[in-house]
Amino acid sequence: MTPSPHIDPDSSSTPNPRRRQLRLVGTEEAKPVMDGIRVAFASTDRSTVNQHFGSTEAFAIFEVGQNSSTLVEVTEFLDTAQDGNENKLPAKIATLAGCAAVYCLACGASAVKQLLAAGVQPVRVEEGSVIDNLIGDIQGELASGPSGWLAKAVKARQPVDTTRFDEMEAEGWQE
Repeated sequence: MTPSPHIDPDSSSTPNPRRRQLRLVGTEEAKPVMDGIRVAFASTDRSTVNQHFGSTEAFAIFEVGQNSSTLVEVTEFLDTAQDGNENKLPAKIATLAGCAAVYCLACGASAVKQLLAAGVQPVRVEEGSVIDNLIGDIQGELASGPSGWLAKAVKARQPVDTTRFDEMEAEGWQE
């Protein structure tokens, strides 16, 4: 069954509603890939990374697991001037909610600080980097045992073990 697109032309849940958003129906209800992460790519063509974070015209957001990847969302921004408009960053960062990383050509110091505060790792790549190859790199690292920001992102997606202290309690441990 092919997911149907849902277009959200003016979302009031973000600081800047001047965007177009395509989210595949069913991706919100689907269980996230537990061995993977959600990653955004600053791209106008959905096949290569070709945009600076602050002035990106669009993000392609993928759910990437060890053995699979799925495009789950595409968001396009209407106001993309690079300099003199710091108000554009909150909307772009809000769009990345749930993403572990954003791949882009460059990212200014203010944007890096805000992304890291939101739990999103900015990753700088060379212009024209092919998204499928970058996804393949992520999948390879997931398969071999992730490190750095990727390991942290995967761990954050794992369910919390609510029974982890039961054995200690049974042994008589006290708070």
